[in-house]
Amino acid sequence: MRATSTLPLCLAVLCAAGLSLHSADADAGRVRAHGVAAGADGRAAGTVAAGQNARGAYARGHHLVGDRQGNVHGGSSAAVVGAAGGQAQRQGSFSRQADGSAAHAGSFSAQGAQGGTLASSGNIARDADGQLDGSRSTTATGRNGGSYVGATQVADGHVTHTGSCRTAAGETIACPGGR
Repeated sequence: MRATSTLPLCLAVLCAAGLSLHSADADAGRVRAHGVAAGADGRAAGTVAAGQNARGAYARGHHLVGDRQGNVHGGSSAAVVGAAGGQAQRQGSFSRQADGSAAHAGSFSAQGAQGGTLASSGNIARDADGQLDGSRSTTATGRNGGSYVGATQVADGHVTHTGSCRTAAGETIACPGGR
């Protein structure tokens, strides 16, 4: 697949978002813009949205690009902030090739208004023969300092998981739920 820049599409979407700031939705605390472009090499589309009110604010967007040979890639992201101070964000990307291979990668993180945190990232890929390989890692820390660290692997059709929990003092303990 030929690499296609999404910069022109992103700029067009952002310009449309700027123009829509004078809409009724903008007066209600939210905006949304969508753009589509098609040409001899394929098609691209993207959407962005954002809003806020007394409970918090959000922003999100996604894009998709495809060529005429059956190859597609895209991505998305989002972020939220609560009025009390909690926040979260996520992002992901994917691709699918005409030969049947595909891949996905994504991550997210969050922080509670009172101090707990969570983060996770991972990826998975399928080759043209259907073989899956991937991994995900996750960490979480409670507002009082207890923590969890875990990892999951998919390789050659086998799934393995490891995880451990610790107290705020660093002592290893059994994880709730048997993890």
